[in-house]
Formats: sequence, structure tokens, C-alpha cells
Amino acid sequence: MDRTTPSHTQPAALAEAPDTTPYVRLALALSLGAAVSLGITRFAYGLLLPPMREDLGWSYTLAGAMNTFNALGYLIGALATPWLMRRFSPTGLLLSGSLLASLFMGLSGFFTAAAPLLAQRLLAGVASALVFIAGGLLAARLGARQPQRSGFLLGLYYGGTGLGIVVSALGVPPVLAVAAQQPHGWAWAWWALALICLLATALMAWPARVLARHAAPAASAQAGGGRVFRVRDFSLALAGYAGFGVGYIGYMTFVIALLREQGSSQAAITGFYALLGLAVIASSRIWAGLLDRHRDGQALARLNALLGVAAIVPALTASWPLVLASGLLFGGVFLSVVASTTALVRHNLPPAQWAAGISAFTIVFAAGQIVGPTVVGFIADGPGGLARGLVFSAVALWLGAALAWRQRAL
Repeated sequence: MDRTTPSHTQPAALAEAPDTTPYVRLALALSLGAAVSLGITRFAYGLLLPPMREDLGWSYTLAGAMNTFNALGYLIGALATPWLMRRFSPTGLLLSGSLLASLFMGLSGFFTAAAPLLAQRLLAGVASALVFIAGGLLAARLGARQPQRSGFLLGLYYGGTGLGIVVSALGVPPVLAVAAQQPHGWAWAWWALALICLLATALMAWPARVLARHAAPAASAQAGGGRVFRVRDFSLALAGYAGFGVGYIGYMTFVIALLREQGSSQAAITGFYALLGLAVIASSRIWAGLLDRHRDGQALARLNALLGVAAIVPALTASWPLVLASGLLFGGVFLSVVASTTALVRHNLPPAQWAAGISAFTIVFAAGQIVGPTVVGFIADGPGGLARGLVFSAVALWLGAALAWRQRAL
């Protein structure tokens, strides 16, 4: 799986230090992969959807289809990743996927027709899956070196998505304002985001170099022994995670458009999205203990249920304090749902099976995301509008919570 240095070699950065500082630094640097693959490549689109829809005359169904195609690409990438992992190292996939995601982001600024834009979103989804799965596997391996802090280190990696959201929230509106007089001014935001992704890719060279020398941890009885990953063993958690994929992406795709419809100012929307991103970053500490304690589906179920509460609030009220609380709760929870599935795999399977387990969860995650944006967009084009679409998202999340609740430890 990993064509790297033999297993007896350890990187000096880890071997020489008695404390956890090198692990934290590596996890933080590695988290730039999550920032690129989800925080920017996927979620920045929520900020660009309103100006693109207004400029190009899209329906909400077509606007949602852009993220549906991104999720379809993510599914293709997730299906290809196990095959690629057998031929290339995770660090190689991390860097090459991030470079490709940056390229496809930039290309999105050169088209106005729906077909090529859909193609770019699909290709960016393929690349982001390579980045996210490879980074998640490397983070799981890093956590295995520090079992007492593994949940925290996983949370740091996934919390990188929040950094990408914050950068997008603070960076996209100024670019849109400067380019307001340009034809299709939103294109400049795509180009700016692509440059940021390229910078993040360059910064990931250091953790990739160190982790390339970091051997995969050996199997142990505490980490699943000789068990092999089987879908039926994780069927309820996988189904619950699919519900998460359906529900969360509807919120992240359309909540900014809903706030604009409700009359929120640009400054308020920027603050909302930036705070949501900061909550994602903070979530690594908030939920680390929950991820470490539960070997079953409890963590996934509880976090899904909380997300359902956050998703339905903007559908029921335009009260700014409540809407802001919704964003903070959503940001503080949703990436920890992703981390909870990695923790579930790590708790119940030996290290040699982690890639298979993480890929399976990523596949159902991607499948749910394919459904969510288009269904919510279709509902939003009807009499209920975006508010009714978010009700659908909340129901999907609660259904996912009910399914995950029944998942037992192996």
C-alpha cells in the first residue's frame, strides 16, 4: 500500500521528541489537505452560488447540481482510491490530488456555460477525494502513534476544513467587490481560491516528506487484531453516514443563499460563515473525548442529531441570534461527524484495514452528497423555497442519527 522506507525507519522529527508537539505540528500541516479538499474546493461554492446564479440565470436545481456533480466526482475518486493506494503512497496521492484540485478550481473561472462548469466541479471532486482520503489515512496513522490523543489529532486534521471555510469567507467577498465591474466578476474569486490551494499544496510538502518516512503502525489486538473489513459489520454506521451526506451538504450549499433571501447584509453573511469555519477548527477539542470513548456508533449518532437541530433553525426563523447560533453549532459539529467514522474504523479494525474502512465510509458519504444538493434545490424551486429544502436536510440527518445509534462495536 505504501511504497516508502522500510518499517524500522522513523522520521527524526518524531523519534527525537518526547512530547506531542511534533505530532500536533504534523497534524496541523496535514490539515491543509482538508482545507483544500473540502473547505475550499467544495464549500467556497456556497459563497459563489448567489452571484453565479444571478449572473447566469440558474435555477436552484441547476445551482444544486453543481455540488451534486462535485459529489459525483468525489464518489468516483473514493472508488478509485483503494486501487490507487495499492500502487502509490498516500503522501503522493495527497500532493498530486491537491495540485489537481487547485488546477480544476482555477479552470472554473474560464467558463460560463453550465456543461463545462459541471465538468470542472466533477473533476475537482475526484481530486478532492484523493486528498481527503489520503490525508485521513495519514492522520489515523499519526494518531496511532499517540493513542491517548488520537481523537484530538484526527480532529486537528478534519478541522482544517474550517480553516478553508474561514479563508473563503474572508477572501471571496473582497474579491467579488473588487471585480464587481468586470464581466462575470465571480470568476476572479475562483482564480484567487486556486492560488490559495496551490500555496497550501506547497506547504504540505513538509508533512508529506516526514510522513513518507513514517511507517504504517503494526496490527495489534487492541486495534482490531486480524479482523478484515466487511460492509455488513458496519452497515448501520454506513447507512447513518449516508444520511449525514444527504443532510449536511444541503445546508452548506444553500444556507448563504437563504440568508441573502432573508435580507442579511454582506458583512453579516461574512461573519456568519467565518464563525462557522472557526467553530469547525475548535471542534477538534470539543469532541475529541467523545471520539476516543466510543467504539460503537454513539458518536456518529449524537453528532448527526445535533446537526439536524442546527440545520432546521434557519428554516424556522430569520432571527439573527438564532441563525448565528445555528452556524456555530453546525460548524462545531459537522466535520467531527467525519472524524467519528475514522475513529470508528480505527477502534474496530487493524491498521492494515484502515484504508478499506475509510474508503467505504467515504463512498457512502459521497453517495449521500450526490442526492442532497439536487433534492434540496428541486424543493427550493417549489412553493416552500429554500426553507423547506433545509427541513429536508434536517430530517435526513435525524434519520442518519437513528440508524447510527444501532451500530455496535465489533
